[in-house]
Amino acid sequence: MIKCIVIRGGGDLATGVIHALVQSGLRCVVLEVPAPAAIRRKVALCEAVYQQQASVEGVTARLCGSAQQAAELLRQESGPVVPLLVDPECTFLAEASAAGIQVTALIDAIIAKQNLGTTKAMAPVTIALGPGFTAGSGPGADTDAVIETMRGHNLSRIITEGSAVPNTGVPGVIGGFSSERVIHAPAAGIIHLAHDIGDTVKKGEPLASIESAEGQVTVPASLDGILRGIIRDGYEVFNGMKIADIDPRISEQKNCFTISDKSRALGNSALHALLMIAHIKGVDIWNS
Repeated sequence: MIKCIVIRGGGDLATGVIHALVQSGLRCVVLEVPAPAAIRRKVALCEAVYQQQASVEGVTARLCGSAQQAAELLRQESGPVVPLLVDPECTFLAEASAAGIQVTALIDAIIAKQNLGTTKAMAPVTIALGPGFTAGSGPGADTDAVIETMRGHNLSRIITEGSAVPNTGVPGVIGGFSSERVIHAPAAGIIHLAHDIGDTVKKGEPLASIESAEGQVTVPASLDGILRGIIRDGYEVFNGMKIADIDPRISEQKNCFTISDKSRALGNSALHALLMIAHIKGVDIWNS
């Protein structure tokens, strides 16, 4: 049996978790939704859903159609390659054993600010990132540990009893800007990009247009800077949906294409929590 860690989610923060685990020699399987809405697409392994495979800093996710295909890919041992399945309901967990896979841990890295179905019964070790989960041994606990995702003194702190800080809805400060740097869809419809990730943009300049029921709606840049992230061209957005992120620091263009400080911190903390909880519970997560 191949031992593996299941990661729910493949967005940019989840990618930091996947990267930390894979680079440490652990085998992972990623479970995603049919249409991921990652903004920082250049550093999100969930892009494999659209492109068959995606690579971020030496780790590649490859789209698989079944647990059996995932097992075959894991057995190849052809470098840091991670199977990714479209499986929001986590049916992989019930199919893994028949495919020769032993799920030793599950990490919920969806960052939905709520629990979308993760329970302690899913794996011997369970960890979640962000608010919406309760860690511990009590009757209301749904994970063994929770990782704090709020920027500040407690970012990436491992919580073994209790929950992360509730969602504030306020983005972290970058270059002196917080809410101003995040752009939300002004209408529902199909988005068409005028700029892509890494482009330098000016305040008021059109970033994209939305083909809505009322006609074309322009999406202007909220400030001068580098387009750090924007949802993929042709995505069907809803009114108010987060669709783009601008970094006001023009000199930081290269950061659009590398794992962020926050993502790396969360990834290292998730690895730490996994090793700690596995040790405490006597769960062997390593393949010999």
